[in-house]
Amino acid sequence: MQSRIVIALLLTLTAAAPPAAAPALSTFVERDARQRGLSGIVLIRRDGGKTILRSFGLADRAFAVPVRSDTRFRVASITKLFTATMVMMLAEEGKLALDQPVKRYLPNLQGGAREVTVRQLLNHTSGIAQYDRVASLEQALTEGVPNYQRPMTADAMLRACCAGPLVAKPGSQFDYNNADYLLLGRIIERLDERPFETALKERVLRPLDLRDSGIARHAEIIERLAPTYFLRPDTKRWMNDLPMYFENSDAAGAMYSTPQDVARFAEALFGERLLKAASLQQMLVPGRDDYGFGLWSYSFKRGGRSRRVAKRPGSIMGANAVLYRLLDERVTIIILANSNQADLDDFAQRIAEKVVDQLPASSSK
Repeated sequence: MQSRIVIALLLTLTAAAPPAAAPALSTFVERDARQRGLSGIVLIRRDGGKTILRSFGLADRAFAVPVRSDTRFRVASITKLFTATMVMMLAEEGKLALDQPVKRYLPNLQGGAREVTVRQLLNHTSGIAQYDRVASLEQALTEGVPNYQRPMTADAMLRACCAGPLVAKPGSQFDYNNADYLLLGRIIERLDERPFETALKERVLRPLDLRDSGIARHAEIIERLAPTYFLRPDTKRWMNDLPMYFENSDAAGAMYSTPQDVARFAEALFGERLLKAASLQQMLVPGRDDYGFGLWSYSFKRGGRSRRVAKRPGSIMGANAVLYRLLDERVTIIILANSNQADLDDFAQRIAEKVVDQLPASSSK
């Protein structure tokens, strides 16, 4: 697959960076993206600085339409970070307490999930049985993915994901589960007294002017939204993603966006413009599997010091995305793609290492 560079907005990450720094970073991104077969967009920006933005590959393979700088992508589980942020907003407003059980906010809920706390939903230690039970591509191709391939109301989703007994003691182990965030979406609706999508618009999207973001729905044609494709590992051939009702991913993974919008959200969140410092710090405390609230929080060594990272990847078939934040350096890296060919987690890490290597020492403090 041949990548195309559609736009190059910048020659430097920051005014203080050496003149050769950003061109070297741009060259690295372009070369690595081609090697990985990326079909999507890479954005790199330091708070208050300018932007490196590169587009690669095809938005629509059937008509050979290239990815443009304003192409929208499904961002999968990056949605969870928006959801976790809204839960923390409600906590700041005194509308919920993180260590109260779900039954306090959803009294009609049935099953073991009633006793799980909001905190345990946020950090995926609820003990709720797995909602996504398809274990392989082969199983999905032969049996389908029922929870996403038939229309379901919010109540039906709760019955499907949360009405049974728990499979582990709450708080005892990490088990990444979309059911946790489907429940959080219902709690937001109950306490905010409006649909999750409306709460998302009013609490986050409109205040930050994120006009290219929203909830994808099967019945809606969304302008500039790239279709998604899956490269089969067995045949090495492209296929269309399996059909699905996007909205069934709900508060766990139904959003679409652009790199620019995701970056603005990240800068507002980590810049303490959406939440107070204490709430943000709670989100960033690494729990089991280094997972905080809606994101992974960890450090890596580079340049003789520890670098703190907040990362929120997302993946649903060909919809792949990663939000990567160097917390102390105040650098945001966003990669959005409409295929599964490139390993975005590894790509983001490589970019982060390159960024750290090129930043002046004073800018990392």
